[in-house]
Amino acid sequence: MITIKDMAEMLGISTTTVSNVIHGKTSEVSQKTVERVEKLLDKYEYVPNISARSLSQNSSKIIGVALKCRKDKYANLFSDPFFGELIGALEAEIRAQGYFMMIYTSNDISEIIRNVLTWNVDGLILVGMLHDDFIRIKSRYKNPTVLIDSYASREIMNYVNIGLEDEEGAYEITRYLLKMGHRRIAFLADNMEGVDYTRYLGHLRALADYGLEMKEENLLIFHPGTVERESSLRELYYRVKNYTAFMCCSDYYAVLLMNYFMDRGIRIPEDLSITGFDNNLMSRVVRPALTTVRQDVTKKGRLAVEYLLKMIQGTEFSEWDVKLPIEIVIRDSVREIRQEDAGDGAADSKDVVEKADVCGNCCNMDEKEA
Repeated sequence: MITIKDMAEMLGISTTTVSNVIHGKTSEVSQKTVERVEKLLDKYEYVPNISARSLSQNSSKIIGVALKCRKDKYANLFSDPFFGELIGALEAEIRAQGYFMMIYTSNDISEIIRNVLTWNVDGLILVGMLHDDFIRIKSRYKNPTVLIDSYASREIMNYVNIGLEDEEGAYEITRYLLKMGHRRIAFLADNMEGVDYTRYLGHLRALADYGLEMKEENLLIFHPGTVERESSLRELYYRVKNYTAFMCCSDYYAVLLMNYFMDRGIRIPEDLSITGFDNNLMSRVVRPALTTVRQDVTKKGRLAVEYLLKMIQGTEFSEWDVKLPIEIVIRDSVREIRQEDAGDGAADSKDVVEKADVCGNCCNMDEKEA
Protein backbone atom coordinates (compact mmCIF):
# COMPACT_ATOMS: atom_id res chain seq x y z
CA MET A 1 0.00 0.00 0.00
CA ILE A 2 1.35 3.39 -0.94
CA THR A 3 2.48 5.61 1.94
CA ILE A 4 2.53 9.36 2.51
CA LYS A 5 6.31 9.25 2.20
CA ASP A 6 6.06 7.48 -1.18
CA MET A 7 3.64 10.08 -2.51
CA ALA A 8 5.76 12.96 -1.24
CA GLU A 9 8.80 11.58 -3.08
CA MET A 10 6.79 10.99 -6.29
CA LEU A 11 5.47 14.57 -6.25
CA GLY A 12 8.65 16.23 -4.98
CA ILE A 13 6.95 17.82 -1.96
CA SER A 14 7.11 17.33 1.80
CA THR A 15 5.26 14.61 3.71
CA THR A 16 3.63 17.38 5.77
CA THR A 17 2.07 18.87 2.65
CA VAL A 18 0.68 15.49 1.57
CA SER A 19 -0.66 14.86 5.08
CA ASN A 20 -2.32 18.29 5.20
CA VAL A 21 -4.15 17.64 1.92
CA ILE A 22 -5.30 14.21 3.12
CA HIS A 23 -6.74 15.72 6.31
CA GLY A 24 -8.27 18.80 4.65
CA LYS A 25 -5.78 21.34 5.99
CA THR A 26 -5.23 23.12 2.69
CA SER A 27 -5.29 26.80 3.65
CA GLU A 28 -1.52 27.10 3.13
CA VAL A 29 -1.26 24.71 0.16
CA SER A 30 -1.59 25.94 -3.41
CA GLN A 31 -4.60 24.76 -5.40
CA LYS A 32 -2.29 23.21 -7.99
CA THR A 33 -0.52 21.13 -5.34
CA VAL A 34 -3.83 20.08 -3.80
CA GLU A 35 -5.03 18.83 -7.18
CA ARG A 36 -1.76 16.90 -7.77
CA VAL A 37 -2.02 15.19 -4.39
CA GLU A 38 -5.71 14.38 -4.80
CA LYS A 39 -5.07 12.92 -8.25
CA LEU A 40 -2.43 10.60 -6.77
CA LEU A 41 -4.75 9.65 -3.90
CA ASP A 42 -7.44 8.66 -6.40
CA LYS A 43 -4.99 6.74 -8.58
CA TYR A 44 -3.75 4.56 -5.73
CA GLU A 45 -7.08 4.52 -3.83
CA TYR A 46 -5.28 5.67 -0.72
CA VAL A 47 -7.03 5.06 2.61
CA PRO A 48 -5.68 6.81 5.74
CA ASN A 49 -4.48 4.59 8.56
CA ILE A 50 -6.89 5.57 11.33
CA SER A 51 -5.02 3.59 13.98
CA ALA A 52 -1.74 5.35 13.23
CA ARG A 53 -3.47 8.72 13.22
CA SER A 54 -5.11 7.97 16.56
CA LEU A 55 -1.77 7.03 18.10
CA SER A 56 -0.15 10.23 16.89
CA GLN A 57 -3.00 12.33 18.33
CA ASN A 58 -3.35 10.27 21.53
CA SER A 59 -7.04 9.86 20.67
CA SER A 60 -9.04 6.99 19.21
CA LYS A 61 -11.62 9.37 17.64
CA ILE A 62 -14.24 6.83 18.73
CA ILE A 63 -17.26 7.44 20.96
CA GLY A 64 -18.81 4.43 22.68
CA VAL A 65 -22.56 4.08 23.13
CA ALA A 66 -23.88 1.43 25.53
CA LEU A 67 -27.58 0.71 25.97
CA LYS A 68 -29.16 -1.47 28.61
CA CYS A 69 -32.38 -3.08 27.42
CA ARG A 70 -34.88 -5.36 29.10
CA LYS A 71 -34.75 -8.94 27.90
CA ASP A 72 -38.49 -9.35 28.40
CA LYS A 73 -39.32 -6.21 26.41
CA TYR A 74 -37.29 -6.19 23.21
CA ALA A 75 -36.24 -8.84 20.73
CA ASN A 76 -34.75 -5.95 18.77
CA LEU A 77 -34.23 -2.73 20.71
CA PHE A 78 -33.96 -0.62 17.56
CA SER A 79 -37.44 -1.60 16.39
CA ASP A 80 -38.71 0.86 19.00
CA PRO A 81 -39.09 4.23 17.23
CA PHE A 82 -37.66 6.09 20.24
CA PHE A 83 -34.38 4.17 20.24
CA GLY A 84 -34.19 4.17 16.45
CA GLU A 85 -34.40 7.97 16.37
CA LEU A 86 -32.01 8.38 19.30
CA ILE A 87 -29.28 6.16 17.84
CA GLY A 88 -29.66 7.85 14.46
CA ALA A 89 -29.21 11.26 16.10
CA LEU A 90 -26.17 10.11 18.08
CA GLU A 91 -24.47 8.61 15.02
CA ALA A 92 -25.12 11.67 12.86
CA GLU A 93 -23.70 14.09 15.44
CA ILE A 94 -20.72 11.88 16.29
CA ARG A 95 -19.88 11.60 12.59
CA ALA A 96 -20.35 15.35 12.06
CA GLN A 97 -17.79 16.01 14.80
CA GLY A 98 -15.21 13.80 13.09
CA TYR A 99 -15.63 10.78 15.37
CA PHE A 100 -16.79 7.21 14.89
CA MET A 101 -19.39 5.36 16.95
CA MET A 102 -19.11 1.95 18.63
CA ILE A 103 -22.34 0.55 20.06
CA TYR A 104 -23.25 -2.28 22.39
CA THR A 105 -26.62 -3.39 23.77
CA SER A 106 -27.39 -5.96 26.43
CA ASN A 107 -29.84 -6.61 29.25
CA ASP A 108 -26.90 -7.68 31.45
CA ILE A 109 -25.00 -4.79 33.06
CA SER A 110 -22.05 -7.07 33.88
CA GLU A 111 -21.75 -7.95 30.20
CA ILE A 112 -21.87 -4.27 29.24
CA ILE A 113 -19.11 -3.43 31.72
CA ARG A 114 -16.86 -6.26 30.51
CA ASN A 115 -17.12 -5.09 26.92
CA VAL A 116 -16.88 -1.35 27.59
CA LEU A 117 -13.64 -1.83 29.51
CA THR A 118 -12.02 -3.38 26.42
CA TRP A 119 -12.91 -0.43 24.17
CA ASN A 120 -10.31 2.15 23.23
CA VAL A 121 -12.80 5.01 23.10
CA ASP A 122 -12.44 8.67 24.03
CA GLY A 123 -15.74 8.79 25.91
CA LEU A 124 -18.92 6.91 26.61
CA ILE A 125 -22.66 7.64 26.29
CA LEU A 126 -24.90 5.46 28.46
CA VAL A 127 -28.61 4.94 27.75
CA GLY A 128 -31.21 3.21 29.91
CA MET A 129 -29.03 2.93 33.01
CA LEU A 130 -30.49 2.80 36.50
CA HIS A 131 -28.74 4.16 39.58
CA ASP A 132 -26.89 0.94 40.50
CA ASP A 133 -25.87 0.37 36.87
CA PHE A 134 -24.16 3.74 36.66
CA ILE A 135 -22.37 3.28 39.99
CA ARG A 136 -20.94 -0.05 38.81
CA ILE A 137 -19.78 1.35 35.47
CA LYS A 138 -18.13 4.46 36.93
CA SER A 139 -16.31 2.41 39.54
CA ARG A 140 -14.42 0.73 36.67
CA TYR A 141 -14.56 3.18 33.74
CA LYS A 142 -12.76 6.48 34.29
CA ASN A 143 -13.04 8.26 30.91
CA PRO A 144 -15.64 11.02 30.29
CA THR A 145 -19.21 9.71 30.45
CA VAL A 146 -22.63 11.22 29.67
CA LEU A 147 -25.96 9.67 30.55
CA ILE A 148 -29.24 9.91 28.66
CA ASP A 149 -32.51 9.63 30.60
CA SER A 150 -30.93 8.63 33.89
CA TYR A 151 -32.34 9.16 37.36
CA ALA A 152 -29.27 8.18 39.39
CA SER A 153 -29.05 9.72 42.83
CA ARG A 154 -26.93 12.86 43.10
CA GLU A 155 -26.25 12.05 46.76
CA ILE A 156 -23.99 9.24 45.59
CA MET A 157 -22.23 10.58 42.52
CA ASN A 158 -22.19 13.67 40.32
CA TYR A 159 -22.84 13.11 36.66
CA VAL A 160 -23.87 14.71 33.39
CA ASN A 161 -27.31 13.68 32.20
CA ILE A 162 -29.38 14.71 29.17
CA GLY A 163 -33.01 14.13 30.04
CA LEU A 164 -36.53 15.44 29.75
CA GLU A 165 -39.11 17.16 31.92
CA ASP A 166 -40.75 13.74 32.34
CA GLU A 167 -42.69 14.61 35.47
CA GLU A 168 -43.97 17.83 33.94
CA GLY A 169 -44.99 16.01 30.76
CA ALA A 170 -47.05 13.47 32.68
CA TYR A 171 -48.51 16.25 34.82
CA GLU A 172 -49.65 18.25 31.80
CA ILE A 173 -51.15 15.33 29.86
CA THR A 174 -53.04 14.22 33.00
CA ARG A 175 -54.30 17.79 33.50
CA TYR A 176 -55.53 17.75 29.90
CA LEU A 177 -57.51 14.55 30.52
CA LEU A 178 -58.97 16.03 33.70
CA LYS A 179 -59.94 19.23 31.88
CA MET A 180 -61.70 17.07 29.30
CA GLY A 181 -63.86 15.67 32.08
CA HIS A 182 -62.10 12.37 32.78
CA ARG A 183 -61.89 11.19 36.37
CA ARG A 184 -61.48 7.42 35.98
CA ILE A 185 -58.00 7.34 34.45
CA ALA A 186 -55.71 4.31 34.27
CA PHE A 187 -51.93 4.88 34.29
CA LEU A 188 -50.11 2.29 32.15
CA ALA A 189 -46.37 1.52 32.38
CA ASP A 190 -44.16 -1.56 32.21
CA ASN A 191 -42.18 -0.76 35.38
CA MET A 192 -41.99 1.64 38.30
CA GLU A 193 -38.35 2.71 37.91
CA GLY A 194 -36.52 5.63 36.36
CA VAL A 195 -38.42 7.45 33.63
CA ASP A 196 -41.76 5.67 34.11
CA TYR A 197 -41.74 6.24 37.87
CA THR A 198 -40.97 9.93 37.36
CA ARG A 199 -43.90 10.21 34.95
CA TYR A 200 -46.09 8.47 37.50
CA LEU A 201 -45.18 11.16 40.03
CA GLY A 202 -46.36 13.83 37.58
CA HIS A 203 -49.61 11.93 37.12
CA LEU A 204 -50.15 11.81 40.89
CA ARG A 205 -49.46 15.53 41.24
CA ALA A 206 -52.08 16.41 38.62
CA LEU A 207 -54.68 14.21 40.31
CA ALA A 208 -53.90 15.85 43.66
CA ASP A 209 -54.42 19.30 42.15
CA TYR A 210 -57.95 18.20 41.28
CA GLY A 211 -58.54 16.77 44.75
CA LEU A 212 -58.39 13.19 43.46
CA GLU A 213 -56.62 10.24 45.03
CA MET A 214 -54.74 7.68 42.94
CA LYS A 215 -56.21 4.26 43.62
CA GLU A 216 -53.87 1.28 43.53
CA GLU A 217 -56.02 -0.55 41.02
CA ASN A 218 -55.61 2.32 38.54
CA LEU A 219 -51.85 1.70 38.23
CA LEU A 220 -51.59 -0.91 35.48
CA ILE A 221 -48.27 -2.68 34.84
CA PHE A 222 -47.98 -4.11 31.34
CA HIS A 223 -45.85 -7.22 30.80
CA PRO A 224 -44.37 -6.97 27.28
CA GLY A 225 -42.60 -10.32 27.10
CA THR A 226 -43.47 -12.82 24.38
CA VAL A 227 -45.19 -15.16 26.84
CA GLU A 228 -46.96 -12.54 28.97
CA ARG A 229 -47.88 -9.98 26.33
CA GLU A 230 -51.11 -11.57 25.13
CA SER A 231 -52.37 -12.24 28.65
CA SER A 232 -51.56 -8.63 29.63
CA LEU A 233 -53.51 -7.27 26.69
CA ARG A 234 -56.43 -9.56 27.46
CA GLU A 235 -56.47 -8.46 31.10
CA LEU A 236 -56.45 -4.79 30.09
CA TYR A 237 -59.30 -5.47 27.68
CA TYR A 238 -61.46 -6.95 30.41
CA ARG A 239 -60.70 -4.07 32.76
CA VAL A 240 -61.32 -1.31 30.24
CA LYS A 241 -64.95 -0.89 31.35
CA ASN A 242 -63.66 0.60 34.62
CA TYR A 243 -62.14 3.65 32.93
CA THR A 244 -62.87 6.50 30.59
CA ALA A 245 -59.20 7.08 29.73
CA PHE A 246 -55.82 5.34 29.60
CA MET A 247 -52.66 7.37 30.06
CA CYS A 248 -49.75 5.37 28.59
CA CYS A 249 -46.07 5.97 29.34
CA SER A 250 -45.13 5.60 25.67
CA ASP A 251 -46.65 5.99 22.22
CA TYR A 252 -45.70 2.38 21.52
CA TYR A 253 -47.99 1.04 24.26
CA ALA A 254 -50.73 3.55 23.45
CA VAL A 255 -50.86 2.45 19.81
CA LEU A 256 -50.64 -1.23 20.78
CA LEU A 257 -53.66 -0.84 23.06
CA MET A 258 -55.61 1.20 20.52
CA ASN A 259 -55.23 -1.46 17.86
CA TYR A 260 -55.99 -4.33 20.24
CA PHE A 261 -59.08 -2.65 21.67
CA MET A 262 -60.44 -1.47 18.32
CA ASP A 263 -60.02 -4.96 16.85
CA ARG A 264 -62.38 -6.11 19.60
CA GLY A 265 -65.05 -3.49 19.07
CA ILE A 266 -64.00 -0.71 21.44
CA ARG A 267 -64.15 2.68 19.75
CA ILE A 268 -61.40 5.25 20.27
CA PRO A 269 -62.18 7.87 21.53
CA GLU A 270 -65.95 7.37 21.69
CA ASP A 271 -65.74 4.51 24.22
CA LEU A 272 -62.26 5.10 25.60
CA SER A 273 -59.72 7.94 25.39
CA ILE A 274 -56.01 7.13 25.14
CA THR A 275 -52.88 9.27 25.40
CA GLY A 276 -49.21 8.47 24.78
CA PHE A 277 -45.78 9.91 25.43
CA ASP A 278 -42.97 10.73 22.91
CA ASN A 279 -44.78 11.94 19.75
CA ASN A 280 -42.96 9.43 17.57
CA LEU A 281 -43.90 8.31 14.07
CA MET A 282 -46.47 5.80 15.35
CA SER A 283 -48.48 8.54 17.07
CA ARG A 284 -48.81 10.43 13.80
CA VAL A 285 -49.75 7.57 11.47
CA VAL A 286 -52.18 5.65 13.70
CA ARG A 287 -55.90 6.42 13.32
CA PRO A 288 -57.30 8.11 15.23
CA ALA A 289 -54.12 10.16 15.54
CA LEU A 290 -52.73 9.98 19.06
CA THR A 291 -52.80 12.78 21.61
CA THR A 292 -49.40 12.65 23.27
CA VAL A 293 -46.44 14.42 24.89
CA ARG A 294 -43.79 15.63 22.48
CA GLN A 295 -40.10 15.31 23.22
CA ASP A 296 -37.21 16.23 20.91
CA VAL A 297 -35.31 12.93 20.77
CA THR A 298 -32.90 14.17 18.09
CA LYS A 299 -31.90 17.16 20.22
CA LYS A 300 -31.41 14.84 23.18
CA GLY A 301 -28.87 12.80 21.20
CA ARG A 302 -27.14 15.87 19.81
CA LEU A 303 -26.71 17.44 23.25
CA ALA A 304 -25.32 14.22 24.70
CA VAL A 305 -22.54 14.24 22.10
CA GLU A 306 -21.95 17.98 22.58
CA TYR A 307 -21.48 17.67 26.34
CA LEU A 308 -19.31 14.56 26.03
CA LEU A 309 -16.93 16.28 23.61
CA LYS A 310 -16.64 19.23 26.00
CA MET A 311 -15.65 16.81 28.73
CA ILE A 312 -13.11 15.11 26.44
CA GLN A 313 -11.62 18.53 25.73
CA GLY A 314 -11.18 19.16 29.44
CA THR A 315 -14.34 20.97 30.53
CA GLU A 316 -15.36 19.79 33.99
CA PHE A 317 -18.94 19.65 35.27
CA SER A 318 -19.35 18.94 38.98
CA GLU A 319 -22.93 18.14 38.12
CA TRP A 320 -25.08 18.99 35.16
CA ASP A 321 -28.64 17.90 34.50
CA VAL A 322 -30.13 19.11 31.23
CA LYS A 323 -33.89 18.63 31.06
CA LEU A 324 -35.44 19.36 27.69
CA PRO A 325 -38.95 20.88 27.61
CA ILE A 326 -42.12 18.99 26.72
CA GLU A 327 -45.16 19.98 24.66
CA ILE A 328 -48.66 18.52 24.65
CA VAL A 329 -49.75 17.52 21.15
CA ILE A 330 -53.55 17.35 20.93
CA ARG A 331 -54.93 15.11 18.21
CA ASP A 332 -57.95 12.84 17.98
CA SER A 333 -57.67 10.07 20.61
CA VAL A 334 -59.33 11.95 23.49
CA ARG A 335 -62.96 13.01 23.73
CA GLU A 336 -64.54 15.44 26.15
CA ILE A 337 -67.07 13.86 28.50
CA ARG A 338 -69.76 15.33 30.70
CA GLN A 339 -69.38 14.80 34.43
CA GLU A 340 -72.71 12.97 34.59
CA ASP A 341 -71.25 10.40 32.18
CA ALA A 342 -67.83 10.17 33.81
CA GLY A 343 -68.84 7.44 36.25
CA ASP A 344 -70.02 5.10 33.52
CA GLY A 345 -66.55 4.17 32.32
CA ALA A 346 -66.39 2.87 28.80
CA ALA A 347 -70.09 2.05 28.79
CA ASP A 348 -70.27 0.50 25.36
CA SER A 349 -67.12 -1.53 25.99
CA LYS A 350 -68.88 -3.38 28.82
CA ASP A 351 -71.32 -4.74 26.28
CA VAL A 352 -68.43 -5.67 24.02
CA VAL A 353 -66.73 -7.64 26.81
CA GLU A 354 -69.93 -9.44 27.74
CA LYS A 355 -70.52 -10.38 24.10
CA ALA A 356 -66.96 -11.66 23.86
CA ASP A 357 -67.64 -13.97 26.83
CA VAL A 358 -70.57 -15.46 24.93
CA CYS A 359 -69.09 -15.65 21.45
CA GLY A 360 -66.18 -17.90 22.29
CA ASN A 361 -62.45 -17.76 22.89
CA CYS A 362 -61.44 -15.17 20.30
CA CYS A 363 -59.13 -13.42 22.79
CA ASN A 364 -57.16 -16.63 23.24
CA MET A 365 -56.44 -16.85 19.54
CA ASP A 366 -53.29 -15.58 17.93
CA GLU A 367 -53.52 -12.10 16.44
CA LYS A 368 -53.41 -13.59 12.94
CA GLU A 369 -56.28 -15.96 13.68
CA ALA A 370 -58.34 -13.23 15.31
